[in-house]
Order: sequence, then C-alpha cells, then structure tokens
Amino acid sequence: MRSLIDILELSTEEIDELVAKASDIIAHPEAYAHKCDGKILATLFFEPSTRTRLSFESAMLRLGGQVLGFSEANSSSAAKGESVADTARTVSCYSDIIAMRHPKEGAPLVASMNATVPVINAGDGGHNHPTQTLTDLLTIYHEKGRFDNLTVGFCGDLKFGRTVHSLISALSRYKGIKIVLVSPDELKLPSYVKKEVLKKNGIEYVQTTDLEFVMPDLDILYMTRVQRERFFNEEDYLRLKDSYILTPEKLVNAKKDLCILHPLPRVNEISVAVDKDPRACYFKQVNYGRFIRMALILKLLEID
Repeated sequence: MRSLIDILELSTEEIDELVAKASDIIAHPEAYAHKCDGKILATLFFEPSTRTRLSFESAMLRLGGQVLGFSEANSSSAAKGESVADTARTVSCYSDIIAMRHPKEGAPLVASMNATVPVINAGDGGHNHPTQTLTDLLTIYHEKGRFDNLTVGFCGDLKFGRTVHSLISALSRYKGIKIVLVSPDELKLPSYVKKEVLKKNGIEYVQTTDLEFVMPDLDILYMTRVQRERFFNEEDYLRLKDSYILTPEKLVNAKKDLCILHPLPRVNEISVAVDKDPRACYFKQVNYGRFIRMALILKLLEID
C-alpha cells in the first residue's frame, strides 16, 4: 500500500507514467469509465476548497467509483477533539482511498501512518500540494511538450505558496531549468527551499521584484494570489495583496508561446482581460487536474 504526501516521493519515471496515463484518459475516457466500480474515495477536507475537492470527487465518479467525506473541520469529529490519526483509522473502515487537506503541515503524513488505505495529500498548510503539482506538470507537458530547458517565472506569494514549493521541487529534477522568482521582499521564497532544492540541485535562479523586466525571458509564468488565510495580521495582507496584477499591457513583451498558469482561486492578481489571451492556460489547468487525479487514483489503488 502506497500513499502520496510529497511530490518527491514520485520518481521522474513515475511522473512520466502518470502523465502518459492521464493523456490516455483524455483520449479514451470511455475505457476508464468503470475502472473503479465498487471503490470509495473519502475526501477529508479540514480547510475550504472548491477545485481540489470537487476535482478529486469528479475524478472518482468518472472512474465509476463513489465518494464520501466532509468539506470543513466543523462538520467532522475534529470539532469534538478527535485526532487526525483516529480520524484516518476510522475512515479507512469506510473507504478504499483517502484525499486529505489540512491547515497543519504534516497532518496528511500522520494520517498515512495510521490509515489502512492509501492517503493522498490534498494540501497541508503552506507546505505541500503534490496533486496540484501533477496538474501543473500535465498542463506544462500538453502546452510545451517537455519538462526540460524551460525558464519558469513564479510571481506573487512565494513564501506561503505550497503550490510554488512543490512545483519548484518537481522541476528541479529536469535538465536546463531556470527559475525566476518575482515577489515583494516580505513574500520571498523561503531560504530552506532555495538551499535544499535550488542550490542543492544546481538550478540557476534569479530573484527580483520587477515582473515586467523578466517577462521576455519566460516560457512559463506561474501567478499566485497573496493568501489572506496565511497572514497573522490584516495590515500586512492589505499592504501586499495587490503587489502584482497581470494585465494585457504587461504581456506586450512576453513570448508568443508563453504559458500562463495559476493554481486558482484568483482574487485580482490576473485581470479578467487576460482570460481572452490564448496564452492564458489556467482554466485548461483546472480540467487537466481531474485527469491527473484519475491517473493517480488508479496508480495508488493498483488498478491497471
């Protein structure tokens, strides 16, 4: 039995397999419609989510399986003080696989150590979000046809952005990757990510506060929102929330085949005017998320 807590638990070969499987599901959805007949996915979401939770549920339903779970901590026994370990043990009795989101870093790992079914980390605090990373990678593959020799810009909240940390970790294993980090000083990429991922893997990277200056170099631009829920004080959030707003004007000098990604939800960091630009891939990204989660569920349930 295997769980997925961190993207680095998957080898690049396994990522390639998942991307190939998801691509086959996109091409032949009817062949997968009953692969999970009789299987149940439990979605344990201790933190609000729209896309991730519904994407997991849609993935399981499209595979012919069923879904149960909760969408906020207050509607679970956590409100009575039940531990994550006990919740995982209990829900294992009702399901074949668990997807868990939790505000505390490490909670899905604790769940995986106590569950008797596979656990998928659907986001833990500011730490990790491996299925969003798989979504990002599938989108990059379908838009760019490769994972190597790319200049990838990350813009916005690089301090608390778990999607950013996970994607940088995943991309650091491919050749010719250059990372461009665009953020206010207060929201820079944590030093441990720079040390343990970028420097350790010899990845070339640039840090700047000027998005327009680096725009012409980018193959991929990964925008993120400034996350109100990660701030301890409202004043800091209000001061930083509009640091970067992507508009059509800022894309004038960008490459014609730039791929603009965003893990969503968007607040106002991408103008709706950009949605019409053919380089805007963030809603395609949402669709790819369902297919890669279908592939991952099949892998962890060992269904061929």
